[in-house]
Amino acid sequence: MSRIRPARLQHIAGIGVDRMGSIADADPTRDYLRLENLDTDIPPDPAAVERTRQAASLDADNSYLPFVGHARLRAVAAAHVSAISGVAYSGERNCVISAGGLSGILNVLLATIEVGDEVIVTDPTYAGLINRVRLAGGTPRFVPFRFNPGAAWTLDRAALEAAVGPKTRAMLLMSPSMPSGGMLDAEDWRLAAELCVRHDLTLILDSAMERLVFDGTPVIHPAGLPGMAERTITVGSSAKELRMIGWRVGWVVAPESFMPDLVAVSLANVVVPVGIGQDAVAVALERSPATIGAYVAELQARRDAVAAGLAGLPYGLPQGGWSMLLRVSDFGLTGAEMSERLLAEGVCATAMTGWGEVHGAQYIRFVYANEPVPRLARLGSAVRAALGAGS
Repeated sequence: MSRIRPARLQHIAGIGVDRMGSIADADPTRDYLRLENLDTDIPPDPAAVERTRQAASLDADNSYLPFVGHARLRAVAAAHVSAISGVAYSGERNCVISAGGLSGILNVLLATIEVGDEVIVTDPTYAGLINRVRLAGGTPRFVPFRFNPGAAWTLDRAALEAAVGPKTRAMLLMSPSMPSGGMLDAEDWRLAAELCVRHDLTLILDSAMERLVFDGTPVIHPAGLPGMAERTITVGSSAKELRMIGWRVGWVVAPESFMPDLVAVSLANVVVPVGIGQDAVAVALERSPATIGAYVAELQARRDAVAAGLAGLPYGLPQGGWSMLLRVSDFGLTGAEMSERLLAEGVCATAMTGWGEVHGAQYIRFVYANEPVPRLARLGSAVRAALGAGS
C-alpha cells in the first residue's frame, strides 16, 4: 500500500539513547561506562519500594479509578508545589496525575496550544520535549543558553525577549535544564515572568529536576512571581527527583481555570497512570524533603568527578541535574563521531543531534547519574584517547 506519513512527524527527532544502550547491553562481556541513558543506580526510597510491593496485591490499587489519580497523591503533589512556589494549591481543584512527566507535558500542550502556535524552549533542550511540542502542533522557538567552557551556562536574555512574537502562546522551561544543567537565575525568571504577563503567555514548567541543584543554588519557582500564579502550569515527575523511573507517575498542578481541559485531555490520552505506583510516589514525595539532600550531594560529587576528568576540555559545567555536555566540534568532530570513538574506549555516551538549533550536533552528552564516582574516574583518559584517535 501507499503510505503518506503524517506531517506532524516530519521533524520528530530520534533521541539516540536507546541505540547506544542496546549496543552496550548486547555485549555483557565488556564493562562499559554507562553514560548514555537517563537512568540512575541510586535506588528509590525504601519506604516507597515497600509500599509498591503491598500495592501489587491490593484490589484498591488495581483499578482504573479514580481517572484523575489517587486523592492522596493529588493532595501530596499539590502541597509539594505549594511549598516550593508559595502559591496555595489544592489536590482536588488543581491537580491531575499523569503517566509520567513527559505524558503530563504532552497533555498540557494539547490542552493549551493551537496548531501553529509557537512555544519558547531553551537551546539545548531534551529532544523528547521538542518532539512533544511538535506532536501537539506547535512550533518550538529556541532561546540559546550561552556555552561558557569550564563554567556554567547562561541564558541569552536578549534572545528570550526577541523570541516572543505574534504567534507565541507559551513558554516551556526547565531549570535545571536537561541536558545542559543550565539554570535560570532570579533575573532570568523575572524577565520570563514579565514577558508572560505582558504578552499573556502560559508558562509550562517542567519541574522534573528543580531540586537537583548544586553549590547551594536556590530553587526559584516562577508561579510565585508577580502575575504568574494564574498562568503557570507545573508538571512534576517521580523519575528524576524520586528516582522512581519505572513507576511512570507524574503530576500536573495548575490554576483551576485550566483543569477542565487538562482532565479532558488526560482522559482522552492515557486515561489513568499506573495504579500500583501512585501511593508509593506519594510516600516518596512526602518524605523527600528529608531524603533529597544526601542524593543531591552524591550527584554533585559525580558532576565534580566528571569535571575533574575533563579539566582543560570545553565542557559546560552543570548547575544541577544529571548530565554534562562536552563540545567536540572544537576537535573537528560531531557528537555522533565522538560517540563511536568512545565506544571503542569502553564508554557509552549519546550524541546531541536534534536537541537544539545552536547547540546540538557539536556536543556529546555524559549522564553521570548511573555511575559512581570511582568508576567515573575512568572517563577523562577515555575521552582524551577518543579525541586522539585518528589524529
